[in-house]
Amino acid sequence: MRGHFGTRVLQVIPTLLLVSMLVFGLQQLMPGDPALILAGEERDPAVLAQIRDQLWLDRPVPIQYLHWMGGVLHGNLGYSWRIGQPVAQLVGEKLPVTLQLAVMAFIFAVCIGVPMGVLSAVKKNTVWDYLANGIGLAGLSIPTFWLGIMLILLVSVNLGWLPPSGYVGLFTDWRQSLATTVMPAFVLGNAIAAVLMRHTRSAMLTALEQDYVRTARAKGVREWRVVLRHALRNALVPVVTLGALELGTLLSGAVLTEQVFSIPGFGKLIVDAVFNRDYPVVQGVVLVTATVYVTLNLVADLLYVLINPKLRAA
Repeated sequence: MRGHFGTRVLQVIPTLLLVSMLVFGLQQLMPGDPALILAGEERDPAVLAQIRDQLWLDRPVPIQYLHWMGGVLHGNLGYSWRIGQPVAQLVGEKLPVTLQLAVMAFIFAVCIGVPMGVLSAVKKNTVWDYLANGIGLAGLSIPTFWLGIMLILLVSVNLGWLPPSGYVGLFTDWRQSLATTVMPAFVLGNAIAAVLMRHTRSAMLTALEQDYVRTARAKGVREWRVVLRHALRNALVPVVTLGALELGTLLSGAVLTEQVFSIPGFGKLIVDAVFNRDYPVVQGVVLVTATVYVTLNLVADLLYVLINPKLRAA
């Protein structure tokens, strides 16, 4: 098990290196000249030359990449070309916002999707199964931005239960912070819950047909113990993999939801950076997101062992 985990850790370095090359290389293909945007309307040739020299835009692309990577290895993600702030500072300001939103959405998804999947598998071909599948299909089909707008109209405008938009820091006022993020978190978690429900149901149906489940039932073990301790424990292994990937997706895929609810997170940061050709911010956000993805996959590998002790000998 240690050897396997060590190998997975060693795979992190070439993976992140490849991601950095792709991000840096592909964004060079984007149309437009950042120097023209930063120079303003006059676009004095002397000013353009100075900007290109300061930002290393007049060097070959490989030299620009090595210069950027040298800073990254020293913890420096560069500076925003548009506002002049360190990218690491911008990421540090926006990451906790999106992280809070993603974690809350993931909690919603797990608390809804996994129980529904278990219920659907245990009550196969009953009204509960059809109901759970219908809810799951609706969750996959409804666009997040439309659901967000409808919730704002119903919960905020008509009922007045929650604020319609905005964000308050968790350590500033935790009650108001939860109030401003519970609706967008539910909107994000709704689609993930539907995916988890479908995978949990499929994994549970397979687990319930295994010999160890039949043996447990033959021994007179109570049905709830058979379902939770024997079937669900083994069925969760593929669900953990999916959950780790979906949590990573929440960190980078909340752009529309953050726009609908006016939440100043990663989504707004990267959208503004792309429109303003602020390459260092785009590179920093994507690199941090990729690092989170890889870390979550490593965490998933550890959870496999905790869920299924049979894997400890592997």
